Amino acid sequence: MEINMLTQEEKAHTRPLYEEVFPEDSRGFVDYYYTEKTKDNTIYTAERDGRIAGMLHLNPYILSVEGTEKKVNYIVAVATKEEYRGQGIMTALLHRSLRDMYADGQSFTFLMPAAESIYLPHGFRTVYEQEKRYYEKESAYPYPMAPACGEDCADLAAAAERYLRANYQVYAKRDEAYYRRLLREYASDGGSLMVGRTDGEISDCRIFWPDGAEKEKQKIMVRIVDVRRMLMSVRVRSLIGVCFQITDPVIPENNRYVVLIGTEFSGVMLMEGRPENSEGTITVAALSSFLFGAESVEELSEEEGVRMSERMKGELKKIVPLKRIYLNETV
Repeated sequence: MEINMLTQEEKAHTRPLYEEVFPEDSRGFVDYYYTEKTKDNTIYTAERDGRIAGMLHLNPYILSVEGTEKKVNYIVAVATKEEYRGQGIMTALLHRSLRDMYADGQSFTFLMPAAESIYLPHGFRTVYEQEKRYYEKESAYPYPMAPACGEDCADLAAAAERYLRANYQVYAKRDEAYYRRLLREYASDGGSLMVGRTDGEISDCRIFWPDGAEKEKQKIMVRIVDVRRMLMSVRVRSLIGVCFQITDPVIPENNRYVVLIGTEFSGVMLMEGRPENSEGTITVAALSSFLFGAESVEELSEEEGVRMSERMKGELKKIVPLKRIYLNETV
């Protein structure tokens, strides 16, 4: 099996596999995806017998994490041709992409799973369920609602940034280009964005589907890519100092002992630790659950592969988890 990162010209070769594995996506949406999203994404393929047997796409986003901008990839379109399933192709694609993201200096990645059980063995954990707001024709709104157009995009971005910055720790950064692309995405499937204004200022934005159907809520899973960068992205409530081991079966560089120190004023700093000073061990998967607020320290301590002293538990409780998440992107 050969894993390749495709050139821009080669990306279109994956469209037949996309249409085969994701028949629920409309022709219009697939046209949009291969016209718009492939402009700046990364596509890996696994080839066997001289043909594409599987693929994985990395769609780039700039996320705000505790006020700091980070380049993060959204893993989408993970697919294997039916006759090649069960041969480790998806695993090979995932592991290659994770190691490449580590080399690129990324802190974490995320995806929307077809089934959570597929990704759990690879260190992914569910941390968020998407909550989207939909426009309902029969509902009464306290302001006029109208379809968004290109002229609304700058105002939409400014309003969204104000709201998200004030209410969330992790979210995709909005700008005018973000909303122009989003309008094209919804239009490709027959939908649109409806915008409400009060005294000329944006006060509401909702998704509209002509058939009135609300899309099913989707879960988001995350996976830490670089444990050092991820740990230095969180805040602490008070003076913290603890040494522990991290284990990662996929990214060898994450297997290390770290000393985590810091204060609520200085933020988190890391130093290399020593085995004789370690107070416990945490798997990269369990650490993902904990740092993104899906598990408490007590729940973390019950995870397979996790061991913590009582003092370590107390120190980890000083970390402010990234619980307030807003990742509602589709692709």
